Amino acid sequence: MIAEIPVDLEHECNPWLAAEARFNRAADKLGLDDGMRKVLKAPAREVTVSIPVMLDDGRLEVFTGYRVQHSIARGPAKGGIRYAPDVTIDEVRALASWMTWKCAVANIPYGGGKGGVICDPTVLSMGELERITRRYTAAIVDFIGPEVDVPAPDMNTNEQTMAWIMDTYSMHHRQTVTAVVTGKPLNLGGSRGRPEATGRGCLISTLEALKKLGIGPTDARVVIQGFGNVGGMAAKLMTKVGFKVIAVIEWDGAVYNPKGLDVLALMQHRKETGSIVDFSGGENIDREEAMFLECEVLLPAAKENVLTSLNAHRVRCKILCEGANGPTTAPADDILADKGVFVLPDILANGGGVTVSYFEWVQDRQGFFWNEDLVNTRLEEIMVNSFHDVTSYSESHKVDNRTAAYMLALDRVAFAIKLRGIYA
Repeated sequence: MIAEIPVDLEHECNPWLAAEARFNRAADKLGLDDGMRKVLKAPAREVTVSIPVMLDDGRLEVFTGYRVQHSIARGPAKGGIRYAPDVTIDEVRALASWMTWKCAVANIPYGGGKGGVICDPTVLSMGELERITRRYTAAIVDFIGPEVDVPAPDMNTNEQTMAWIMDTYSMHHRQTVTAVVTGKPLNLGGSRGRPEATGRGCLISTLEALKKLGIGPTDARVVIQGFGNVGGMAAKLMTKVGFKVIAVIEWDGAVYNPKGLDVLALMQHRKETGSIVDFSGGENIDREEAMFLECEVLLPAAKENVLTSLNAHRVRCKILCEGANGPTTAPADDILADKGVFVLPDILANGGGVTVSYFEWVQDRQGFFWNEDLVNTRLEEIMVNSFHDVTSYSESHKVDNRTAAYMLALDRVAFAIKLRGIYA
């Protein structure tokens, strides 16, 4: 419960404050003036909407929804929509700003956006979720669009949610507009390679980091927290190229095998039992103990604030690949730097998802769709270029990778704003 969290840790785990701290560090290193800092920091637009919905039992309930467009300097806002009971405007603001920097690091023509609805999807029927989604979309319909703001799936939303949003938007505009969202089903203008994109991006970034450290994939032990779309896909792809996934951590437990887990068998076990625990190909271990196993790669792919100032000193990995958004708090950055951990920050490592979302948007607007090999080839090109852009910035400015990624992103967005000028 929030009352039990120490005030300093509560402050540390506030995502908007974490985003601000990293912004300030990068802005100081770049020598940005106060005016440009204000422009870069302030969200361009924030929308809060009430969502009245008739529930299945006949009760009328009102939910709250948010959409934040942090920046549109380099293109339309881009970012997911999450459904969760603990969504806050600070969280959405932070995630929107991270999307701005993530798109800038990947050098794709988007700004950052994010949305959220305060609800508990686990207690809502499909019909209730559809009505919430459609009413939320109708409430923000004037603020989204292919040239304005392009939503995508996030926590507790999926391709069906995107299909509902696309349909609702299209009904309001009296024409089918597939490019209004990404992460759609293939038959409605989705892109091949999209489900694997974030996990594949983590793989590509990790492979580049291993090359830099002189470690081969077959010599790399991996611990993955989260076994959903990002963590599960990363695990599957990593084992294909020789990584040894020695532990997987989920909300209800962790499994460990020092010789490497059979990831496909573990996926099947979870499909059959609903859990990763009691897997015959490994042993159950404590979730916290698993996080701090000795390994070459630690890949948190679940939620924010996993590594804090209270536990970052316990990390025993060479590479931290952030598959989730914000898994490391700002005060933990210095601890990891002191330990010599090679950090692949979230705005670099998990950029595969938004990159292939960009490909989907391009394909929808062209009305011409690519095969999966082309998607993966172009994804690899962008991820490898982004990795080297960040590490080159790190070396030339003598800063850690996260600060370098933020400096690169701020530099690119500030440059676009200066070229455009300030409209008055």
